[in-house]
Amino acid sequence: MTHQTTTAIILAAGEGRRMRPLTARRPKVMLPLAGYPILEHLVVACRNGGIDEIVLIVGYYEEEVRRHFGDGSGFDVRLSYAVQRLPLGTADAVSLVEPLVAGKSFLVLNGDITLGAEDIRRLAAVKVPAMGIVERASVAGLGVVEIADDRVARLHEKVENPPTRLVNSGLYHFDSGIFDFIRITDKSSRGEYEITDVIQRMIDSGRGVGYIFLHDWQDIGDPQALLSANRASLSAMTDADTAGAELEPGVVIKGAVRVGGGSWLRAGTYIEGPVVIGQGCDLGPNCYLRPGTVIGDHCRIGAGVEVKNSVIMDGSRVPHLSYIGDSVIGRNCNIGAGTQVANLRLDGHPADGCHRKVGVIMGDGVVTGINSSINPGTIIGADVVIGPGAVVSGSIKAGSRVF
Repeated sequence: MTHQTTTAIILAAGEGRRMRPLTARRPKVMLPLAGYPILEHLVVACRNGGIDEIVLIVGYYEEEVRRHFGDGSGFDVRLSYAVQRLPLGTADAVSLVEPLVAGKSFLVLNGDITLGAEDIRRLAAVKVPAMGIVERASVAGLGVVEIADDRVARLHEKVENPPTRLVNSGLYHFDSGIFDFIRITDKSSRGEYEITDVIQRMIDSGRGVGYIFLHDWQDIGDPQALLSANRASLSAMTDADTAGAELEPGVVIKGAVRVGGGSWLRAGTYIEGPVVIGQGCDLGPNCYLRPGTVIGDHCRIGAGVEVKNSVIMDGSRVPHLSYIGDSVIGRNCNIGAGTQVANLRLDGHPADGCHRKVGVIMGDGVVTGINSSINPGTIIGADVVIGPGAVVSGSIKAGSRVF
């Protein structure tokens, strides 16, 4: 065992293409998870795991990250930034911090995962180099690890026939020796410098790479994974907190429900937790929020609206007589009266590439007309206008007009 490492590098520079259209105007790490950005969950987990210095590698829409986190004082950590101007891969991003971590060991975390604080503490205390791994029944779309005794033997990136069910978690413990291996590692077939290629080169050179099994980890690679992680995070809530909100007589709250300050819940609003509602929202009368729902700040959920297992981002409005299930709605959308989102095909089969139940993935600034219908698995780009009575399916390009 070594002394506890207290520095962490979080890779937060990428757009997250599999999250489109949600990442058209923000990096993936700033998408909301249980009411807070994904990246905030990581920063807090690092702090609670004994990390007091964090370097965020930023790039795509970096101002969103800087505006939210500042110097880290609001999160009780020392926080600094390094900028990756071109998307040249994870190893390229790590190379940027070499002057900042001279003589130190340090953690590296992918920015699109969630971790438990105790897992961070455990990996920070083991001999470098080492990585966190997780066993999963399905490893589709994930990097896979082969182990031999107490060492990592080989890494595989998203292969068709994975040799194990052990997943690379995207959590690593390095020392300054990693930079020598980065300098001699070539670009991958994707044209990027991959940290997994660097680790494999270390293994092939004879330098052993250790591992620990993680207990609390989720990968958030696409919108459906975001909804799954959202449900998991909400499930940890145990109490209701509506102290800063105004509740009219006739509001019913069951289970763990958190409501932000300045929100107004009108008569007949019925909420089954776990649910999170942001600040300055206006709900009801007679709306129904079901478990797994997160409403952002300054949203309107109006009369006769039902929302289930969905994320509705800041400034969006669902004012009248609509259903939204198993969906992600971007910022500043306006859902016209009677708009219905279908989340299950009539034959019960999953929509293409989706879980059995999935509604719509909607970018920012979308407007729907009255009585419009959105079929399961539909992806709608930013600033789309859907006319009254229209029925939409498939993928709708940003800025389109559908009548």
